Amino acid sequence: INMHLGNQTSVSEFLLLGLFTQPEQQELLFALFLAMYLATVVGNGLIVLAIGLDSYLHTPMYLFLANLAFADISSISTSVPKMLMNIQTKSPSISYESCVTQMYFSIVFVVIDNFLLGVMACDRFVAICHPLNYTAIMGPRLCLWLTAIPWVLSNAVTLTHTLLLLRLVFCDGNALPHFFCDLAPLLRLSCSDTTANELVLFVVGSWVVTLPFALTLISYVCVVRAVLRLSPTEGRWKAFSTCGSHLTVVFLFYGTIAGVYFFPSSSDPDNRDKIGAVLFTVVTPMMNPFIYSLRNKDMKGALRRLLHGRRALPVMP
Repeated sequence: INMHLGNQTSVSEFLLLGLFTQPEQQELLFALFLAMYLATVVGNGLIVLAIGLDSYLHTPMYLFLANLAFADISSISTSVPKMLMNIQTKSPSISYESCVTQMYFSIVFVVIDNFLLGVMACDRFVAICHPLNYTAIMGPRLCLWLTAIPWVLSNAVTLTHTLLLLRLVFCDGNALPHFFCDLAPLLRLSCSDTTANELVLFVVGSWVVTLPFALTLISYVCVVRAVLRLSPTEGRWKAFSTCGSHLTVVFLFYGTIAGVYFFPSSSDPDNRDKIGAVLFTVVTPMMNPFIYSLRNKDMKGALRRLLHGRRALPVMP
């Protein structure tokens, strides 16, 4: 398993210990995560198909939602299938190259989710606070930039972390107390000096989390102020209900990431990392179809037309 590099030893594979080590819990864990994975893929996949095939939903808001749904499918697909395969085969090993690849894509899609949540909040701010100028402001060129920038920035951030990780040496210990190759547990497992990695993780990670969260918070403060000026009480309640559901996901997502990576280590950082990773790589992607679709009449109508094989007619201006 080991490759000798000078006086040090570097492992060529890792052992993913998973969430639980007790054999009797593995079948329940397999069934639970398989159900969550299928629900996430089916729910978000229907969103992507409905938006792509329904011309009524070819608007900036649904363009961003389709990107978020695709990122959620990709995020959960980087970790859960490998975990399920390890449980079935009872072989927890993963090669060094596969581990680094899994870490890369897991970070990419989590960072994309960060930026897309901020972009979607800004879109709602323009739609509610400047409805008359919405079409002029959210033109095709700006929407293209707002869609492309999260993907470019997320890959740049992840490439930085990956290049810094590749210079580290992993000695005899190769047991990773996690269900996938996450950055923080890998840094703790290395026998090299990880000061630079931890500094970059904190500085870049703080910026990646803080900027979208600030955009989301400021946007929704303005949205709430605009909604309070509405006269119908029922309209206010409907708007607050929708915003409250969205903000619940936002706070769960950002709060979990901050708790996992930026607050002082707890007495059991491995369990903290695993719980946090389950929340923002499995639970949140599974919740997004319910939050963004079931409370949205246009989305529900598009899903019904998709399931019945009907196409929407273009909306005349």
